[in-house]
Amino acid sequence: MVTPLIPGTGPRTPRTPRRDGALSVWPASTVPLDDGDLAVGGVSLTELADRFGTPVYLLDEAEVRARCRAYHDAFPGAAVLYAAKAFLCRAMAHWAEEEGLGLDVCSAGELELAVTTGFPPEHIVLHGNAKSPYDLQAALRLGVGRIVIDSPSEIARLAVAVPEGSRQKVMVRVAPGIAAGGHAKVRTGTDDQKFGLSLTDGSAHHAIARILDQPRLELVGLHCHLGSQIASAKPYLAAVRRMVGLLARVRDQHGVALSELDMGGGHGIAYRPGEPALDIAALGPRLRAELADSCAAAGLPVPRLIIEPGRAVVGPAGVALYRVLAVKRTGHRTFVAVDGGMSDNPRPALYGVRYAPRLVGRAGTVPLAPATVAGRHCEAGDVLAGEAELPGDIRPGDLLAVPVAGAYHLSMASGYNLVGRPPVVAVADGRARLLVRRESLDDIRGRDVGL
Repeated sequence: MVTPLIPGTGPRTPRTPRRDGALSVWPASTVPLDDGDLAVGGVSLTELADRFGTPVYLLDEAEVRARCRAYHDAFPGAAVLYAAKAFLCRAMAHWAEEEGLGLDVCSAGELELAVTTGFPPEHIVLHGNAKSPYDLQAALRLGVGRIVIDSPSEIARLAVAVPEGSRQKVMVRVAPGIAAGGHAKVRTGTDDQKFGLSLTDGSAHHAIARILDQPRLELVGLHCHLGSQIASAKPYLAAVRRMVGLLARVRDQHGVALSELDMGGGHGIAYRPGEPALDIAALGPRLRAELADSCAAAGLPVPRLIIEPGRAVVGPAGVALYRVLAVKRTGHRTFVAVDGGMSDNPRPALYGVRYAPRLVGRAGTVPLAPATVAGRHCEAGDVLAGEAELPGDIRPGDLLAVPVAGAYHLSMASGYNLVGRPPVVAVADGRARLLVRRESLDDIRGRDVGL
């Protein structure tokens, strides 16, 4: 199977510099309006909420595209793969392809949606610590560019499934023994979690040796993903050194110089003004220099670099809109209940993520005060934003906007309380268009065949 990953592209036009202050984490197109409203992509948020209802997610198409281009600027010559698990729909796959990105998928569902949209399968990599037989069959049937092997049992299972007379390009996911990430539940580079094969205990090298003995598998490189919400370059540089050490060992023991090194993603973004974020423009040159220096010291040719940003591409391009349903003051706390919650954003409950919601559509008449923005679900932990600064006159009917809502919102949404998942709307050049419609009661009823 001759299926090269998408070629790296040259530098693109730099994106607009970020602004300081309260709007620093909003899409670059965000503009305050006279009546307390905001416009994103030239579209009024209150008008968008009136047209599409709430809750609703919006995506600034220009912001997504600018962030794709920023990765090409920072990593010239590298293959940049968008991590579809952050958010995927047909339009998102189309934008990624148009901006020269490949795709990283984790299931047959993500894979088939992308391919049936027209995304080239040879530019897709399939991940997963527990790929089902259907996942592997779909990948082989559709002709994905790479399959990342994550466990010893997957080697024989995949080798048997590859049609006779062909070869499937594969990589090995390595756990390099490096702890990095914004929360314990998203650190994936250590030895004590479910992803990858340990570099420390020799599992990774043993798997490599087994793959090299399989005539239907073509080992083209190594893969490493340290975790999520990493705000420093240091862990990536350390991981490069360890991965190059393994590449050198493979060369010395097997006479094979692997040609690709995938360093994953996990690039941290700011959810609230003042929070740290990974500087991609600075990371790119440092990572490429470390790779070149480490390979020179080991006498290795420099492998092609692959990176897999997801959150950092789509997260800051998204905004979630909610309508206030109730305001309750108990003791020293104010609860602002909205018409969404953990069914459309489970991240605060899972990881303790903190957001900075903002009143839009009118100007508050009293000073800001701490408030807890709570969801509508039957869980005490259904809190979207604790200790949010909102006007003290917040009231039912008000509209709240939550920035940095593009990643791991709809992709992790659930059917809890059967409220239905929100729609996704793209904004660009003063126009709004529906990308994913709201999940209706008819959709929910249609899946229930119990009578």
